[in-house]
This record gives sequence, C-alpha cells and structure tokens, in this order.
Amino acid sequence: MLNLYPTHIESLSIHRVGNKSRNEGVFLSEVPYTLNDEITGLLKEYFFKPFREKEENYYRFDNEVDVEFNELFKIASEIFENPASIHMQSKKIATLLFDQSNHPHIKSGEVYVTLLSDVMVDNKKANAIGIFKSEMKHSFLQFEEKPGLLEILVQEGININKLDKGCIILNVNKEEGYKILSVDSNRYDTKYWLENFLGVDVLTDENFFTKKYLKFCQDFAKDVVLPAEDKKEEVMFMNRAVNHFAKNNEFEETAFLNEVLDNPDLIPEFKHYKVERGPKYSIEDVSNFPIANKAVSDVRKKMKNVIQLDTNIQIKMDFINPESAEKFVEKGWDEEKQMYYYLVYFNKEQKG
Repeated sequence: MLNLYPTHIESLSIHRVGNKSRNEGVFLSEVPYTLNDEITGLLKEYFFKPFREKEENYYRFDNEVDVEFNELFKIASEIFENPASIHMQSKKIATLLFDQSNHPHIKSGEVYVTLLSDVMVDNKKANAIGIFKSEMKHSFLQFEEKPGLLEILVQEGININKLDKGCIILNVNKEEGYKILSVDSNRYDTKYWLENFLGVDVLTDENFFTKKYLKFCQDFAKDVVLPAEDKKEEVMFMNRAVNHFAKNNEFEETAFLNEVLDNPDLIPEFKHYKVERGPKYSIEDVSNFPIANKAVSDVRKKMKNVIQLDTNIQIKMDFINPESAEKFVEKGWDEEKQMYYYLVYFNKEQKG
C-alpha cells in the first residue's frame, strides 16, 4: 500500500523537452529550482494526486538482455547511491526523454525530476525519484486594473489538477528492477512513455496475481455462471470468491474451486475457461500464489452485488457472509403470472 501524504520533495529540477521530429530542442536548467512552502504544496498536489486516485499497479525496469542495460535503471541507481548528484542526473533523464520524443504525436513539455523522502510503502519508509511531465497547455484569464475598467488578459498555462505523465521510482527491490508506479493521462502515445522511455514491464507480484485472478473470476461469472445459472448465482459466486481470498493468506486453486463453486459441473467449465482466457490475464500457469489483502479490498469495493430486474426493481445483496443469500433469498416461477419472482425473508425493515 502506498501513502504519499507524509512525503517530502527534497529537490526539484525542471527542464523542457521538445519534439525531435519537429526540430524542437531541449532546454536544460543549470541549477535546481529553489522551492518554497507555497510552491511545494501546489506541486505535491499536482504530482501526487493521480497516484492516490489510481490503482496500485506496479512496474519494474526491464531489458531484453539484463536490467543493468536499462538506461533509466542505471541513472536511478546512481541517484539512490549519491542523492547529491540528482540535478546532474536529471539532465540525463531529460536528454533520454528527448531522444525518445521523435514521433509527430508527442507533445513538447516541461519535465520535473524530484528526489522524494518518506514515501510509505507497505508501512515502511522509502526514498524515491519522481519524474513528471506537463504537456497540455490551457487558456486562462487574468485581469489587470486600468482607469475605469478591468482589462482581460488571455494567457496559457498548466492545469495543476491534471498531470499528463508521471512515474515514481521507489528505492525498493533493486535486484528485480525497483518498484515503479506510472500514470499517463494521454492515451495517444503510451508506448513512448512506458516502453520507449521508462522501459518497464509489469511487476508480477502477489498484488498483480490477486487482482488479475479476481478479474478473471468476474468475467467467468458473467460469461459462464450467469448463462448456466442465474444472476443471483453470478453475484453469489463472486461473493464466495472474494470471501475466500479475504480469509486466506495463500491461494490454492483446487481448494478455491471446491469452496466457491456450488455446482460441481462448473469446475471443468472453469478449467476450460482458464485455458482459453488465462493468457489474457497472465494467469494461465498460475494456481498458487500469496494473496494481497489490499488488492482484495479494492476488488470488494468495486463489486456490484445488484440484481437488475426488467420491472425496474433492483435487489442489492450487500453481504460479507454469502450464506445469507442462500437462507433469505429464493427464486421461483409463478405459473399464473408466467413470471419469475424473488422471495426475500426478513425480520424488520432497517431505518435508512
């Protein structure tokens, strides 16, 4: 789990990177920017807000030969070994980004390189390097007092509520290529940022496998359980699946299937679905892994335990304990009305 609220910006270097294919140059600042409390507060919100709002999907530096050949990995390692060198290294980072800015779609912009301290990762402090880029310029109005009127001045600037691109390189797991978080608000040039510049690959840890396996289960519920059973059983299957993850530290597929699939006929269907669809989720060869509790909580928050009926009625099954639905919700068929019905048992209505 990442917590950026106690994080400090120790240094800031700002450069401008143009588009190489349009013969735009690169401007490298000679000295770091001198921070004050007001600027620091604004920049922390600008830099960190997207990472607080985004799911924690970690990456790691990669190279087809060895991670030591990844240029940004080498620069990051030098900064962590000698933090005082960060401004000099920031020039290398800006130059590296400029070298990759050769597609016509890539926009010029400012590059901010920061040294961060007190980043909380899984309740442990770590230092980090932040690399952020602003690209999109927005028009805004300024006003100047003149005798008898206010003059409107149209200017262009950066919207500090929306960061265009950014990454945080955590000084954790160096041997595996560090742990890296990335955001990219502009989808027209994703290869440029993730692949060409950062040179990263997905970090396949317990967080990754927990999220991917539960997403796979959600799609299995929709594609297989719903057609074979009904909406109630689709919802119940996912409740049982998430609860199984929540109460176990290790995932073992056979135990999982025996517990969450009420209908044994669906077990071979699940295995067949995994053979067909597993590669899409990178779980085709995965049947055992440690469970990440934070990832389970994230999935549970997004689950929609709702049965939507064509009579404009919704039944929301909000249980931590899925056995409640088995006891208190029944589905049947009314011959006279030629319609399905749900029978719901309760003791008293809750006051909302």
